[in-house]
Parts: sequence; C-alpha cells; structure tokens
Amino acid sequence: MGSVDLSTYANTRRIQSFEYEPHGKRISFISDWKGSPQVWEYEIGSRMVQSSIMQDGITFIKYVDETSDLIIGMDESGNERVQLFILKKTGKLIPLTNSPQHVHLYGGSSPDGKWIAWSSNRREPAFFDIYLQNIETLETHLVFAHDGQYTVEKWFPDGKSLLVSRTNSALDNDLGVLSLLTGEMKWITEHSGEAAFRNIHFNQKGDHLYLLSNKDREFYGLACIDLRTFQFTWLEQGDWDFEGLAMNKQKNLLAFTINEAGISKGCLLDLRVSTLQTWETPMGVIRNLRFSPDNDRLLFLLNGPAHPPKIWELNLHTHTVDTHLSVSKVSSLEKKLVEPVPIYYRSFDNLLIHSFFYKPKNAEKRFPVVIYLHGGPESQSRATFNPLMQYLLNIGYAVLTPNVRGSTGFGKTYTHLDDVRNRMDALKDLIFSVDWIKRETNADPDRIAVMGGSYGGFMVLAAISHYPKLWAAAIDIVGMSSLRSFLKTTSPWRKKNREKEYGTVKEDGEFFDKIDPLHYTDHIESPLLVVHGVNDPRVPIRESEQMVEKLKKRNHPVEFIRIEDEGHTLEKETNKLFVYRSAVDFLEKYLKPNRFSDTEDIK
Repeated sequence: MGSVDLSTYANTRRIQSFEYEPHGKRISFISDWKGSPQVWEYEIGSRMVQSSIMQDGITFIKYVDETSDLIIGMDESGNERVQLFILKKTGKLIPLTNSPQHVHLYGGSSPDGKWIAWSSNRREPAFFDIYLQNIETLETHLVFAHDGQYTVEKWFPDGKSLLVSRTNSALDNDLGVLSLLTGEMKWITEHSGEAAFRNIHFNQKGDHLYLLSNKDREFYGLACIDLRTFQFTWLEQGDWDFEGLAMNKQKNLLAFTINEAGISKGCLLDLRVSTLQTWETPMGVIRNLRFSPDNDRLLFLLNGPAHPPKIWELNLHTHTVDTHLSVSKVSSLEKKLVEPVPIYYRSFDNLLIHSFFYKPKNAEKRFPVVIYLHGGPESQSRATFNPLMQYLLNIGYAVLTPNVRGSTGFGKTYTHLDDVRNRMDALKDLIFSVDWIKRETNADPDRIAVMGGSYGGFMVLAAISHYPKLWAAAIDIVGMSSLRSFLKTTSPWRKKNREKEYGTVKEDGEFFDKIDPLHYTDHIESPLLVVHGVNDPRVPIRESEQMVEKLKKRNHPVEFIRIEDEGHTLEKETNKLFVYRSAVDFLEKYLKPNRFSDTEDIK
C-alpha cells in the first residue's frame, strides 16, 4: 500500500452547495477546489469552469428567478457580516448592499426577477428588518422594521406578499405573511411551547404551504398549512427528524431525508398518489436536495466518512442512484477511509447517549483515542467526512464522537437537557464516554485526548479543568473559556438566542462563576493547544487569550495559534493545513502512537 501524508487528506476538495440554473442548462456550485470557497459552473455534459475569483470565500449562491444571474454572499475574512452581490453570467460582479459593518441575510427574488428581499441589522445591531431592492436601479426600500429578528423565507407566487420568519429562539420560530401592498403582517403559526417551521414550499395555486415542523412533537415531520384558514395538517411523521424538504417545479413531488441517529435516508413522496419511496446511498449525510427543472432527476450532496462531499443523482424514472459531479481527489484514500460504528452508552442518570466510534484499521493492541466534540450545543455529531479525523485513524488513533445531552437529532426533550443550570450534566455525559472507552475497547487509558470547537471547545476546557486526571492532551478550537465574558461580548444579534441556551449574566452569573473553566486553570494538568480566528464574531478571540494568559503565568504547557484572516471556521486551504499539522504534531508529542509501515512522517 502506498503512503499518504496529511496534505492529501487536508486537500480533499468539497462541494459545499449547488443550484440549478432556472432553465436547467447548468449547475452552479460552491467549492474550495482552488483553496477557498468560490463559485464554479458545470455545463451539463461538459466541464467545470470557475466563475468567481475573490480574496474571501463565497458564503452562498442563489439564482434570480427567470434569469441566469446569481446572487452571492461574501464576508470579510470570516467576520460573518455578509454582503450581497450579483454575479452576471459574463463574470461581472455588481455590489448590492455595500454596508460592511452590517449583516445581510438573503430572502429570495420576486417571481418576475426584478426585485430581491433581504434582512439586515442596519437599524439596530441586535435586530433584523426586511428590505426590498431593485436589481436594476439598486434602490432599496425598508418594508418592515420591528425589534426582533425577521427574515424572508419566500416570495408569494403572485409577488404581492412575502413569507416571513420571526426567530423566537435558535429552535423556535413563527411564519407570517407580509403584504407588500398594505404593509400588514399576519402571523399564521403562533403556538404554545417550542416549535419550528422550515424548508417551506408553495403548492401550485399558492394557497398551501408544505413544510417541516416539530409543532407539538419531539421530531420534525412533514406538514401542510392552508393559507386561507391557517389550518395545520400533518402528512407524514416518524421517530426521527425529517430534514431538507425540496419540491419539484411541477409541484407534485417532495423529497426529504430522515436523520436516523446521524445517518441520512432519502425519501420521495408523490403527492398525486401519496406513495413514499426511499433510495439507497452509502453511509453519510444527504443535503441540498434539488429537482432538475425537467423533473428527470433529483440531485443531492452526499457527505460520508468514506465519501467526501460530492453531488449524487437519483434517476426519477428508474430510481437508480449514481455519482454525478465530484471535485474530490480520493483515489489514494479510498481504501484507507474508515466508517464508524454507532454505539450507545449509559450516563450517570441512566440516560442513553449516542456516539460514533471509529476504530483504526491497523490498531495497535493499546491504541490512543481522541474524543471529538461537536459545537452548538444545538448540533449533532454525524457520519460525515472529516480529513483530520481520517488522518488520525490512518496513523493509529481511534476516534469517538459523542452526542451528549443538548445535541439535536434525538428529540426536543433531549436537546434541552443541558439548558442553563444543567450545563454540567452534559459534561458528565462526556466523562461517562471515557468509562465506555476503557470498558469496551482496547484503548490505552493513559492516552485519551479531548478535542472540540466552539461549544465543543468550551466542553474541552470544562473537561480538563473539572476532571483533570482523565486527559493526556486537549485541543480547544474557538471555545469559550467563560460563559460570563462570552455573553457580554458575543455579537449583539446572537446574544438573545444564546441566553436562552446558557442563561443570563444577571440571573445566572454566580452559576457561571462556579463552572467557567477560566476560574479553574490551576486544576488543569493536560497540555493544551488553543486555536482561534481573530475575526470570530461568535466567540471573540479574547475567550482564548484570557485562558492562554492564565496558563502561561503558571508555566503550564500551552500552545496558541492565532489566525489573522479567519473567523469562527477555517475556510482557507493554507490555514486548514497549518492547523491540522499543528494538531497532529501536538497529539504525537503527548500521545505518541506507534507508526505503521504504510505511513510516512507528516509532510
């Protein structure tokens, strides 16, 4: 077997999202093929061509109805203050918003392709109002201003109203109809208890909505709303979340996926005969479902542990599945990529915790383990390709990715088990994953590391400060070292939703002081690597700086990577490779696994 170095894993290219041109002659997609996320075009049956060459990465793309023009989003070095542009088919770029100190959230184009809608916090940093913009004259009109967070989901088919979402919390929203003629707003989903409404589509007549919701339920199902009466009706329900609802141009087929413990299953619903069909794919996560305009194919992105992200195709006539478009170079990795085994373990209160366990193919008798924690916390560890994890597996590490309480995907109740004063119960779930590793695997108990980003980074710091004896090493990426200081400094438009998860400084400040890792740095025993982007608007870099400063004062082994041109996530190829190499070097230094004959030193 040939050797594979870290750069081969890190440089595995990905397609992040794609859109069909309205007339179906080409696909536009975002890919990091040349090092940062840019727009590419794929003429059906032809070759790929790069459409954008920008210094910063592209955050999203969307076609303007009835045209070949793209609306694209772009921020500055990860600061998430997205600006909107028109990218013409000729390659010409036309700025639309030109307000770099504010965030702009795209809300789609009018049916005639002459207007677009977007939301922005221009009036007040914590709130999002709704604007219309003429894409020929570029004139803007503020059409709805109210204290709160409002975004546009869809234009009504007649172009006279907007379907608006009001965010109540990260997991709760309402839908409303905003008349562009009168300015009147009618709310159509007001409810008691937490509920969300997403992935919305109009029927042919424009008088019904198809959507996914968890109203009065633990899991998301498929529902319909009659816009004449606001009657809410369930169409399909299950014991797992439905995700990613898409509808064809002819308005008679729906596609969605079922998130079965972090693994996707695709579903196709024919509304004419109410039949539900599924199709087979490799282990992974399906998203970005798109019907072809001619209704012959359903395209989707599949991202699996052994299948880096690429576009797949379901033939709607034969129901066969095949790959359609890939930018990944995986030939040298194909036999090395590892798929996980789903496992469950009991926590301190007997709660069942789901995890994915990845075991290296050539594991030594007593192998080291990295526990890899997701962010959020309203997120989920899923069966997807992770270049750093796969490289670690190749050189002899095992990896465990637990979905501790607070994770999504396991029901509404489970997601709220870590709220506010229950924060440390999630940490206990992590500690019990160590017990499972020691009990059920051949892992070396003296070579267990913990790693995570964002909220996962907070969990890393909490783990090594409250349970210091368990860890041989730790890696914190853009994590919070203090919930108190984080809530004071996170971006204004995020604060309210974060307070619903963590609590407020006024009401819960004393509790934060009892748990914040920043106050327990003298307990930490494991070496620590800290990574943070300077432009992070979610978790300000000061969260990492204050932790590193306290550890250095006591001469604790801590390394700090400060990245000047990134924000909350790593987008640029050079930065990814540098951080991956630093992480592997760090783990090698403190965990020192045995090498195998088919691997080389890190390059």
